[in-house]
Amino acid sequence: MKIGLSFSRCLLDIIENRVNMNDVLVVIARTDFDPFIDDEWKGIWLGYSATEWRNSTHSEQEFRDATKALWEQGKFHQPRKFGWRPRRHPYYWLEAVLPSQELDKNPAVKDAWERFQVVAGLCNTTLHEKF
Repeated sequence: MKIGLSFSRCLLDIIENRVNMNDVLVVIARTDFDPFIDDEWKGIWLGYSATEWRNSTHSEQEFRDATKALWEQGKFHQPRKFGWRPRRHPYYWLEAVLPSQELDKNPAVKDAWERFQVVAGLCNTTLHEKF
């Protein structure tokens, strides 16, 4: 499971098949826009297509469709919509993996893992059978 910390960089990884959308739990973006509103999308596209996405061979529609898919699956969180201003990090993917043998050693960790699985299930996220 992956937690993304950058809309532009994470979306590029998804578009270019470096990360499977089914492996994404959530992307926490530093943006504040609705991909279904044309004017708002236009600003996002103009900004990122000149910077983060400038070397991609994928179309604007592919980027927008992937963004809409994240949104519709509940995998797109924008803290700025709630007044929070997250800062940019040099890293942008966090792994959320917990070996099953650790669960029995710590009841609090087991409870947290079970809650994570519920959230992942709500997001149609595929859990690796090993875990």
